[in-house]
Amino acid sequence: MRVLVVNTGSTSVKLRLLDSDDTLLGRCDLDVVDGRLPVDELAEALRGLGACDAVGHRVVHGGTAYRSAVRIDDRVCRRLRSLVELAPLHQPQALAAVDALRRLLPGVPQVACFDTTFHSTLPEVAATYPLPAEWRRRFTLRRYGFHGLSHAYAARRAAELTGGDPGRTVTAHLGAGASLAAVSDGRCVATTMGFTPLEGLVMATRAGDVDPGLVLWLLREGRVTYEELDHGLTHRSGLAGLAGTADMREVVERAGAGDAAARLALDVYVYRLRGKVAAMAAALDGLDTLVFTGGVGEHQPAVRSGAAAGLGFLGVRVDEAADRAAEPDAELTAAGSRVRVFVVAAREDLQIAGETREALA
Repeated sequence: MRVLVVNTGSTSVKLRLLDSDDTLLGRCDLDVVDGRLPVDELAEALRGLGACDAVGHRVVHGGTAYRSAVRIDDRVCRRLRSLVELAPLHQPQALAAVDALRRLLPGVPQVACFDTTFHSTLPEVAATYPLPAEWRRRFTLRRYGFHGLSHAYAARRAAELTGGDPGRTVTAHLGAGASLAAVSDGRCVATTMGFTPLEGLVMATRAGDVDPGLVLWLLREGRVTYEELDHGLTHRSGLAGLAGTADMREVVERAGAGDAAARLALDVYVYRLRGKVAAMAAALDGLDTLVFTGGVGEHQPAVRSGAAAGLGFLGVRVDEAADRAAEPDAELTAAGSRVRVFVVAAREDLQIAGETREALA
């Protein structure tokens, strides 16, 4: 089965055509500008890629309704639209791509693959917010987790690279969005993102963890409007808020040149990352394997080595020379390390293609 994978992000659409043995037959990346899907360019790209037997879409939020990939129909689309406000950077673009592909490829089965699926195995203790019971029941308030397609592939790849069971594993998806997952026996038992993709690590433009009292203080007496707060936490925080740029490459370069704001941004990013890795290890009662993936995780040795430098108490040791020279997929483990450390290319396309075939089997 030839599967067209459609990975729609907040600023891009990545198309990958894979055959039945996951050989990459074609690829095309398109820009999403001002939240608008380039439908004409998408149609042209489809003609260039060739025929497919199914389409698999990355959809960020599946809520509690979908705990596995599902074939798309009108009812599924309606349910997914109801979740837009919980993932406003990604869900609208994914649904726009679904609508476009259903028009452009009528009769071709389409499947939604969810970033929340991998985290549906979270135990109740990890998924529950300590909020009023009536709120939790009425609004289904719980930790959903995101980047699950990437975490699922990274955990599976870690098993291949270790030659068996990687043991207690923390996968670090570090891109424009960033999150960690604690994985045991292939199942997610803890993660850093929560009800929405705003919680957890410092990200490119998202703040990560913020005191809710601070948010209430800003809203109280009109210090900022709801719209200003929403835009600020989602688009103007994280690296952008600290260093004036959302690009980690620029942050690292400027930090190395002595720029104080960039140095603070990098230090805050790494500080939060170390702490969250330790929290994931606590959920696993230890750590055997640490995996970095995503654009920052794959290409920024300063982030990987900076995080590892604060994790020696867990037995993490990174070979500095191997880290600087690493090209995914590679092992970074230093001599004497009790934890194996890897950098792995993000291959959400392989995960989506596999889940699409299973859903249609």
